[in-house]
Amino acid sequence: MATMAECRSALRRLSDNLATADGDVRSAAALDRSLSCHIKDLGITFTGRLADGRITVRDTVEGPPREKAEIRLAMTGDDLVSLVDGDLNFAKAWASGRVRLEAGFRDLLKLRSLL
Repeated sequence: MATMAECRSALRRLSDNLATADGDVRSAAALDRSLSCHIKDLGITFTGRLADGRITVRDTVEGPPREKAEIRLAMTGDDLVSLVDGDLNFAKAWASGRVRLEAGFRDLLKLRSLL
C-alpha cells in the first residue's frame, strides 16, 4: 500500500508532467479549479488547486473532502502512484471504477484529453 508521502510525491510528479505538457494536455491543464484527491485506502484527502498547468496541494485532511472541489478524484494510493508512473491507464481505470473523476460537464469535456 502506498504511503501518504508516496502519494504526495506522485501528485508532485503529476504536476510537473502537466506543466511540461503541450497541445491538448497543456490546454486541459490550463484550467483554474479547486481540486481534491481522496485516497480511499489511507482515508485522507489532498486538497488544492489546478492552475497555470500545475497542481498545488494546499492541505491534507482526514477522511473524504470536507468541501466539494470543482474537480474531484478518488482512488487508492497504489492506483495514484501507478497512474503517474504510467503503469495504469487512466481511461481504463476510470471506466472500471478504480478511479473516480467528478467535475462539471464543461470541465469533463476539457479534461477528456487527459484520458
